[in-house]
Amino acid sequence: MLSIRKLNENIIPICRSRGYSRSRPFLFISSYLTKLNMGNAVLDYRDGSIRSFLSMGGTVLVQARDPAKLCEELETAIDGHRYTDVWKLFEQHMDMEGFPRKSIVNMLLASFSESLDVQWLEKAYGLVERAFAESKQNLLEKETMIYLSFCLASSGMPVPASTVLRKLVEMGEFPPVSAWSAILAHMSQTASGAYLAAELILEIGYLFQDGRVDSRKKSNRPLLAMKPNTMAFNVSLAGCLLFGTARKAEQLLDMMPRVGVKTDANLLIIMAHIYEKNGRREDLRKLKRHIDEAHLSDVQFRQFYNCLLTCHLKFGDLDSASHMVLEMLRKAKEARNSLSAATFVFEAVGSGNTSTRELVSEQSLRLKKSDGLENARPNTSLPVSYEEFSRDRNFLKLEAEAKEILDRLLGRLQMQVELITTERGILQPTERIYVKLVKAFLEAGKTKELAEFLIKAEKEDSPVSTDDSALVHVINSCISLGWLDQAHDLLDEMRLAGVRTGSSVYSSLLKAYCKANRAGEITSLLRDARKAGVQLDSSCYEALIQSRVLRKDNEGALHLFKEMKGAKIPRSDHREFEMLVKGCAEGGEAGLMAKLLHEIKEEQRVDCGVHDWNYVIHFFSRKRLMQDAEKALKKMRSLGHAPNAQTFHSMVTGYAALGGKYVEVTELWGEMKSFSSSSSMKFDQELLDAVLYTFVRGGFFVRANEVVEMMEKGNMFIDKYKYRTLFLKYHKTLFKGKPPKVQTEAQLRRREAALTFKKWVGLF
Repeated sequence: MLSIRKLNENIIPICRSRGYSRSRPFLFISSYLTKLNMGNAVLDYRDGSIRSFLSMGGTVLVQARDPAKLCEELETAIDGHRYTDVWKLFEQHMDMEGFPRKSIVNMLLASFSESLDVQWLEKAYGLVERAFAESKQNLLEKETMIYLSFCLASSGMPVPASTVLRKLVEMGEFPPVSAWSAILAHMSQTASGAYLAAELILEIGYLFQDGRVDSRKKSNRPLLAMKPNTMAFNVSLAGCLLFGTARKAEQLLDMMPRVGVKTDANLLIIMAHIYEKNGRREDLRKLKRHIDEAHLSDVQFRQFYNCLLTCHLKFGDLDSASHMVLEMLRKAKEARNSLSAATFVFEAVGSGNTSTRELVSEQSLRLKKSDGLENARPNTSLPVSYEEFSRDRNFLKLEAEAKEILDRLLGRLQMQVELITTERGILQPTERIYVKLVKAFLEAGKTKELAEFLIKAEKEDSPVSTDDSALVHVINSCISLGWLDQAHDLLDEMRLAGVRTGSSVYSSLLKAYCKANRAGEITSLLRDARKAGVQLDSSCYEALIQSRVLRKDNEGALHLFKEMKGAKIPRSDHREFEMLVKGCAEGGEAGLMAKLLHEIKEEQRVDCGVHDWNYVIHFFSRKRLMQDAEKALKKMRSLGHAPNAQTFHSMVTGYAALGGKYVEVTELWGEMKSFSSSSSMKFDQELLDAVLYTFVRGGFFVRANEVVEMMEKGNMFIDKYKYRTLFLKYHKTLFKGKPPKVQTEAQLRRREAALTFKKWVGLF
């Protein structure tokens, strides 16, 4: 059977030249076939089709459809949600007449979008792409495009969703922020979507930077309705944080004041998370003034101080970190005392039927409800039908959905808080912060300061037995790790501070010294134990006797045996320390000692100097003082601090901000590749994306292809739409004509690289 498309291509143009109608070419066909002497044609006009005609080669069937009737069938199929039939009829119409009328195109898009089926969503998106390719975008309605983008985003297809939004802006059909912020919210729930959401805000926000749009003009109202608001920024920033692109989030923060976005409580906390991730301690300190003035919940206060405490640890500022912990303990103690006094008075008066304990439990329940855990619930909202969507002219349902998703994202952020908790609304340190502080003090060799901190913490916190104090757990951990000198130093600090301890710590350390055959330390520890009035158990004497025998000091061994017998020490099998260490190794209940051992063994040592130098380089790069930034980088490396992805990202963005510094970035790229091959530094998406943008902007396509290859090898997301737009903006006519007959090898290489990149972004 001959397709109607072939008929159109071969016969219809001739029909038009002869004056025949396109919709009824049958008279021409009849005469045409007669002239070709191909036999008899049987024509049937009752249903607008050619049934068949005979030829010398046999019977050839040709089928044509009446466009009007085809449109009716298409509408009926759309109303009946018969998607397979809809698509077949649509393709027939495209073969015969091209795109149907505007109303049918938008009905089809809305119906496919409403299905939320990936297959039909892809068809709908392909239809939009085809309309733009054939310059038929005037058939697409703004409302339908927004709905399609929303459905694509909510179905986990962020790339086509963002493309539809971008095409809307290109058309000058500006979507209101209440609508596109909901699209961003759904996009921000995946890694690639969160990155694209940030790119969209940067692109849309650029239109409004520094008061470019005159709000007094009536004609600018549709454009101003698209201006990013606090909700849009919050959603995108939260997504960036959850998927580890905090430097991209910081770009959004830099744009906010230029667009005129106001901060709210959520935005303040998100800013704190971003500053902490990027090591901006000074910015965090400045933010504290706004935090103290804002009306924040307990959960939000907890998040801010967790960020501040984490930043102190990153920079190795143990004094500030330990001071924060002690201050929290002091305030918690005051609150407990005040609560006890209030309880006493309340019980003395005896008024009311509700006890203080019940009041406290109710308050605790409210705090638990506000902990953000309920925000981690899955999205249970029903999909928005197109009819409901089209009735909601102000996009209120979409705005509510964006808020719901933002709450869930913030709930997931809150779950990352691990250093601080709240009890009855009072901030308190967790065991995790003790573990991190202890590790930092030990790595810095500050055993005296560690002992002082832990002793002060014990005084402020609830009193515990001497053998169960934090300091004893730390000493036992040091013994387990073989850090005997640090354990002995901490024990000395305890004794000098007048803090009594049981025999178990001395016994454990003494046995470790005996095992290591350190006679001098054994003698010193025995002297200290006797001064402290500590009576050693039989297992210690056995270890000491065995140590003397191994050193062939039989007289000393006999003296110790007599001493043990004279003191009437029973021969018991004391295995407390061994059992404690074994319990930690077998993954029993994770106490302070178990957590500390895991932290020291598993976690990598933090180079605090890297964060200091990164902040300096970031400062110079932001101020566009690149010579100073280069000197700082050189100094950083000379001091033995290894630059990381954040270091180079600051440098690349600094050069890009100056403009025209492509050679410098090329040199830096070579240095980065060399450094990464000889160290443990890893390239991340944000760094490579910044490098790629700079190379494409400058037309360095050989290097750009290297970056693309590296990103694809690392399975990193690349926003091809952005780079296609960038190429068309700056290099549209590059290597467009025929190549010159005479080319150098370098010219040929550059041409091939540009064409390779052009092909990669989909321009041919």
